[in-house]
Amino acid sequence: MSKPFVLYTAGTPNGRKVSVFLEELKAIYGSKLDYDVEKIDISSNIQKEPWFIKLNPNGRIPVLVDRQREDFVVFETAAILLYLEQHYDPERKFGFDPVKQPNEYSEMLQWIFWAHGGVGPMQGQSNHFNRYAPEDIPYAKKRAGLYGVIEIRLKGTYSAADINVFPWIRIHQFAGIESIDEWPNLKTWVERIEARRPVQAGVAVP
Repeated sequence: MSKPFVLYTAGTPNGRKVSVFLEELKAIYGSKLDYDVEKIDISSNIQKEPWFIKLNPNGRIPVLVDRQREDFVVFETAAILLYLEQHYDPERKFGFDPVKQPNEYSEMLQWIFWAHGGVGPMQGQSNHFNRYAPEDIPYAKKRAGLYGVIEIRLKGTYSAADINVFPWIRIHQFAGIESIDEWPNLKTWVERIEARRPVQAGVAVP
């Protein structure tokens, strides 16, 4: 029997943002948030094949298909998180009411978009800087500056904004940042999120 959603994903930070959020929602709301997983081998460029392009013209994972809403397709990680928050978190466990809590809702969006445009792209360049760059490039060090921004901000409610950036921070060593000890708030934040059972289930997908 088909589950309510199908998630096309891979074992990347962007893919795991969605699986973590689905697991968090499933822990609260039950089987209505259950999902089938279709693992996409991005090294083989399956995401560029015509059938996948029909789902996401940009040819990237993750993609979520909502079978409960006439197979509605959502792509782009931040858009998927916000879609799930809008339609499937009625108690606002991981978000805020845009009418009743407009300031908190706006702040959540600001940090989601900040991470989407900063942390993800910057760490995505890490493979080049760490393995192929012939010399020390100051631009590459901006990743550490982004961590400092998070260190300043960390406070308040665990929300979709946290889930949106956590999968990148948890692989900080891959980004060339061996230790996050110099950011004690960030280190505690990572440890606290990693201890959550839904998070552990989500990062194990696919």
